Amino acid sequence: MRRPQARELGEGRLLLDLDFRDTEGLVAAYLLPSDDGWNLLETGPTTCRDALLGGLRAAGVTPEEVRRVFVTHIHLDHAGGVGALAEVLPRAQFFAHELGVPHLVDPTRLIASARRAWGAAADPLWGTILPVPVPRIGALHGGERFPLLGGELEVIATPGHAKHHLAFFDTRLRGIFTGDGAGVRLERSPHLRPAVPPPDLDLDLLFASLEAMRARDPRFVLFSHFGPSTDGPADLARYRAIVIEWREVALVAARENPDPDFIASRLEMHDAVTLRAEGVSPSEAERESLVSGYDLAAKGFLRYFETHGEVPARIP
Repeated sequence: MRRPQARELGEGRLLLDLDFRDTEGLVAAYLLPSDDGWNLLETGPTTCRDALLGGLRAAGVTPEEVRRVFVTHIHLDHAGGVGALAEVLPRAQFFAHELGVPHLVDPTRLIASARRAWGAAADPLWGTILPVPVPRIGALHGGERFPLLGGELEVIATPGHAKHHLAFFDTRLRGIFTGDGAGVRLERSPHLRPAVPPPDLDLDLLFASLEAMRARDPRFVLFSHFGPSTDGPADLARYRAIVIEWREVALVAARENPDPDFIASRLEMHDAVTLRAEGVSPSEAERESLVSGYDLAAKGFLRYFETHGEVPARIP
């Protein structure tokens, strides 16, 4: 593991690199100051706990000074470490979408889903998924506001990627923390990759959520994968167009052969053209796949097409 660092974003806000999969620049957490301590946004999985705690030390923040922890949604690369952090952040209250809270209190279904998807690799990848004590977690639905130094943190309901997805807008920084709601854009790369996994991808809701984020007129978009982009609303507008392109490629493929591997191969071929045009190296594309693979996108689109009657549903 690299030596932890806390990077200044402006207005006292900090970025922590969680060194996911022993790779820099894949999963970010953010530290936001308030009068009574610090707010942490995203936890990463349990396997990133040591990197996160090291980032706190690098920032000069003690575990006792973290008062609130927010997650954009309960997918394991964003919130798998919530329960493990409850043990080491003794004064923190944890917050997630109301639809996600029951699964953080009792992560049985999260654990089962991870093992179905990842098999024997699940535990080394995500670590132990621990329950959060009920008194330590609060439910959000969007519209809540929390005080920050110089401003507020506004909670925005942004379903589409998942029913339990939230974004957060820092009114002082004028930055919007998008989770997976605006896709994956790794730092120093112009490439935007859709994050469109199963099981509850909803493109109409995803596009409405993009508009809700654009309506805040952010100066910065701060990706969980990974870091700040100063392109702001342009990134959000561009993302919509890219998702629509991928949808059309996936639909043509699914009607030809409704096999997720086949659809994934067509998405990869389509994306290869974009990557070459943008001058993105194959190694950088491989790094993107560590957090958002073509296989997950294919499965997400296929389930969406089946549930919307655009291709026949497969027999289980």
